[in-house]
Amino acid sequence: MQGWGADEVRNAVGQTVFELAPLALRPPESGTKASAMTGSAKSLRIGTRGSPLALAQANLVREALAAAHPDLPRAEVAVIKTTGDQVQDRKLDEIGGKGLFTKEIEEALLDGRIDLAVHSMKDMPTFLPDGLVIGCLLKREDPRDALFSPHAGTLAGLPRGAKVGTSSLRRQAQVLALRPDLNVVTLRGNVGTRLAKLAAGNVDATLLALAGLIRLGLAEKATAVLAIEEMLPAVAQGAIGVEIRASDSRMRELLVPLDDFATGLAVNAERACLAVLDGSCHTPIAALAETGSNGTLRPMSRNVPSAVIDGVSPALAARRSSSIFIKTSVSRSRR
Repeated sequence: MQGWGADEVRNAVGQTVFELAPLALRPPESGTKASAMTGSAKSLRIGTRGSPLALAQANLVREALAAAHPDLPRAEVAVIKTTGDQVQDRKLDEIGGKGLFTKEIEEALLDGRIDLAVHSMKDMPTFLPDGLVIGCLLKREDPRDALFSPHAGTLAGLPRGAKVGTSSLRRQAQVLALRPDLNVVTLRGNVGTRLAKLAAGNVDATLLALAGLIRLGLAEKATAVLAIEEMLPAVAQGAIGVEIRASDSRMRELLVPLDDFATGLAVNAERACLAVLDGSCHTPIAALAETGSNGTLRPMSRNVPSAVIDGVSPALAARRSSSIFIKTSVSRSRR
């Protein structure tokens, strides 16, 4: 894919993409709400946000399901508008945090309007609602961050006082730890929106997850890919998670062939770290776990940003790094 927007992604995903109306706007349904797929002849419904990246990721899951289960009817992709997508003029920590990107999707999953939901795991809240679980994790894409700027090829090369746009507290903290002279400003929106604002001169540089760029065919447009030592990724960055109802044993079994063990091991460790630190959109935390050949997390010795977990104010945290580098071994039982 080369620079795909919403229309191009929708065309690639196919005609089985539709917008799922909010529950209050839908006519009452008779019978059970247990699943959108009551009969064996009905297609699975995959819930997702409507951005080009979200649609591309939903399509990855749909194609993986089709490859693993060729006898299944082709799944439908249901686009669900979330509060986080609709409110773009305020910081996430001012309007409720990461849950704003999942609330409406999870409501549709719980009441049976969809059968599974596809998420970027880095956008998932630390704890899931009762009755929902992550059914599988696809193989993780490159978790690093990418720099975009017409003014310099590196963060170090940006002019003094340059305006760096990002809504991520994690990125803000690490940018200012490296370059306290830079001016970090809030920049929200999907990949295309942020790149358009950069092109318009609203900011001098911005940072995006490399995984999303790869999935959209935009990785080659990045100015530079930042090393882990320079910018530690968000928890679970690069991982796609499939959320299902905890009671849906059939859906759980369908997802078994899609689940990547090494990704699950690393993501579970990173999210456990986030839970222990009580991480949220109000706390700039980064974590990266990598697995070794023996199926456990491997200790790593790299020059990475030090941890800031002492409850300091965001203003002070922005002067220091707030990253956690996991150096432990845990096990994850195979399904």
